[in-house]
Amino acid sequence: MKDIRIDFRAGSPVYIQIVEQIRQQVATGDLHPSDQLPTVRHLAADLRVNFNTIARAYRILDEAGLISTQQGRGTYILEAPSEEVVTQIRQHSLQELTNGFIEEARRLGFSASEIVRTVTSGLMDVKVQDKGEK
Repeated sequence: MKDIRIDFRAGSPVYIQIVEQIRQQVATGDLHPSDQLPTVRHLAADLRVNFNTIARAYRILDEAGLISTQQGRGTYILEAPSEEVVTQIRQHSLQELTNGFIEEARRLGFSASEIVRTVTSGLMDVKVQDKGEK
């Protein structure tokens, strides 16, 4: 499992950040079926957050059918998600990244046209790099 990183300044609650990062790690194959997650107490200590925050995140993932917690044995990733679920997770992650970027740019005083111009320029650079790699 890759490290989970918490942004306490982010607009989303910590437990949602944890849920999203674990979903993303499953979608990208960083976490596989039967991989064990850290215990609630261990992850809470590592992230320096309240035990209940981790428990809430794990409960959401359990209800979504992504993990299974077995009393006394631990918490494990269940079966691999379908392509449809992976697509939804990836799209949701992209939307969250986009929203965060736009919020931060607006907070820094950039206009919508400045943001669009900069993003378009950045995408053009990526497109040129993609062509060079093929």
